[in-house]
Amino acid sequence: MARLIFLGPPGSGKGTQAGNLAKTWQIPHISTGEILRTAVTQQTPLGQKAQSYMDRGELVPDRLVLDLVQERLHQSDTEPGWILDGFPRNVAQAEALDRMLSDIHQHCDAAINLEVPDEVIVQRMLARGRKDDNEETIRRRLEVYRDETAPLVDFYHQRQQLASINGNQSMEAVTSAIQQAIGA
Repeated sequence: MARLIFLGPPGSGKGTQAGNLAKTWQIPHISTGEILRTAVTQQTPLGQKAQSYMDRGELVPDRLVLDLVQERLHQSDTEPGWILDGFPRNVAQAEALDRMLSDIHQHCDAAINLEVPDEVIVQRMLARGRKDDNEETIRRRLEVYRDETAPLVDFYHQRQQLASINGNQSMEAVTSAIQQAIGA
């Protein structure tokens, strides 16, 4: 089955695409954003720490996210495949993920990069109506993404593991393009 990493700015459709494909293929959709939102809602110690970063539109520190992902990848339902959504966020995390996968005798098949113009992302995220989604915070998150996460595109491109997909089309067209890109 597939072991995929979904890249792209917040609001690019990563979660929707990852969720749909995971359901189709019956593999886990591992969303660090969802894990973090749950921790915040439940007011766990990790959630409380994460909340202060999220409120400022900043990324939660690597160590907190790495611990969550490592624990999740050790669960038995990940053996046939998985889709990571929101992780890795930077090259250091990608390198840590490589080490983790090597330790559990797995590998990543491909990194899917969803490309969507900033103005489209701002409109999509404002339409979602989440309390942390105002235009200033969204634009700050896009800046943080460009600074910290975009180098992953080069990282996976250099390893010949990158498939860039136009995320500014219908949901069905994006799904089809992803499936074509990975030969599914």
